[in-house]
Amino acid sequence: MKPGLLQSTAQDRDSTVHWPVPIGTAASLSGISPKMLRHYESLGLLGHVARTGSNYRQYSLADVHTLRFIRRARDLGFGLDAITELLGLWQDRRRSSASVKKVAQHHLDELHRRIEQMQAMQRSLQALLCACPGDERPDCPILDDLAHP
Repeated sequence: MKPGLLQSTAQDRDSTVHWPVPIGTAASLSGISPKMLRHYESLGLLGHVARTGSNYRQYSLADVHTLRFIRRARDLGFGLDAITELLGLWQDRRRSSASVKKVAQHHLDELHRRIEQMQAMQRSLQALLCACPGDERPDCPILDDLAHP
């Protein structure tokens, strides 16, 4: 599905909702679980969330937009520290795009590093698999390597 179409659908859905909404509705609209919503709230990523007289949480459209932002950042693999920083930049209209790019570039560099590590693990495991005869004998280069790296 194209991003514009998804966004349009979310906007259409948002316009038919009666705001504010309870936690289950906010979670559903943002694509996260109520447990994760509570977690993000406990970390201070949402700021103050209104409550009813019975102490039920009430989420605004802005809260749901923030939750969608967090979910998308998580989908891209950003950690909570980076998400906190990105949220601050998103909410700061005087930000510089260079600040945002710096956070994203750092994350991309880290992804490259982790991919290289995983590729090295893949090559090592592939070599061990090729060295193992996989027959009925007890000798196994895979176990030998694990025991004596």
